[in-house]
Amino acid sequence: MKWGVISTAKIGTEKVIPAMQESDKLEILAIAGRDLEKTRETAQSLRIPRAYGSYEELLADPSIEAIYNPLPNHLHVEWTIKALEAGKHVLCEKPIGLDTEDAKRLIAARGKSGKHVLEAFMVRHHPQWQEARRLVESGQIGTITTVQSIFTYFNADPNNVRNKKDIGGGGLLDIGCYCIVGPRYITGKEPVRVVSLMDKDPKFGTDRLVSGMLDFGSGIQASFVCGTQSAAVQRVHILGTEGRVEIIMPFNPIPENPALIRIGTQKQPGFDEAREIKFPICNHYTLQGENATAIFNGESPIDYPIEDAIANMQILDALSRSARTGSWEMVSS
Repeated sequence: MKWGVISTAKIGTEKVIPAMQESDKLEILAIAGRDLEKTRETAQSLRIPRAYGSYEELLADPSIEAIYNPLPNHLHVEWTIKALEAGKHVLCEKPIGLDTEDAKRLIAARGKSGKHVLEAFMVRHHPQWQEARRLVESGQIGTITTVQSIFTYFNADPNNVRNKKDIGGGGLLDIGCYCIVGPRYITGKEPVRVVSLMDKDPKFGTDRLVSGMLDFGSGIQASFVCGTQSAAVQRVHILGTEGRVEIIMPFNPIPENPALIRIGTQKQPGFDEAREIKFPICNHYTLQGENATAIFNGESPIDYPIEDAIANMQILDALSRSARTGSWEMVSS
């Protein structure tokens, strides 16, 4: 399958594109940007055959079958719809939109085009997450009770898109979304209500620190902290009645190193005695690209359609409402 990329964003040029190019199941045929000279330089450095000076030109290329969309958050839905209208499948970076109503526009566009739209949550393709879910489902830690997540980094650059409120910047949309999709993936359930606390940067107006809780009902809870102006750390703890699972580098595992999770029982005092599980070296962006290609080719069923992305967006919206109201908010269905 021949792919095109709309945008020369760093997430694409530094992580996703090189990883997808490691696969022999797909080809990155073209890339588009607003600055043709810069786009040509990017294409040359990444060995991409074609460079376009506008997104429209790339979408008009009949050779392109699928689009990867790593544009800033406020352009996700707009250009995904344009790609669908051009007859292309789309893998769009998370979050799928700015809010639920924005994201829901994709349902009609998908139906009209007959093409697939996927949200790029690469973590669901990594074997460490798949094994963690298998351990939970097999009952090896008893009945699951809690998923705790932390994901932080430091970025105070005023020119960075993550620090621009009007285009969807802020920690909740950028990395808090991982702290939502992770518990949903592990539990296989949806939260019914949420509560959050949010601190905003006085200059940027973006949320720079968010804490939240998700109530899944049936005694299952999840909690998280995400931040854009804190020391960088990430970790996920999954607790059950008889044991626990720890994912060491849950969101940005180093592809050159084996990923590692730990599993322990309630009788053990700490993870020093827990059993370690190492995984063969892999790149979850490569696996994501291959999975998307298989779905687009009709070779694999779609596990997470656009409705799943909308469900995640509804939770993010509820967390934002809670930060304003200071109370628990129900997740819209």
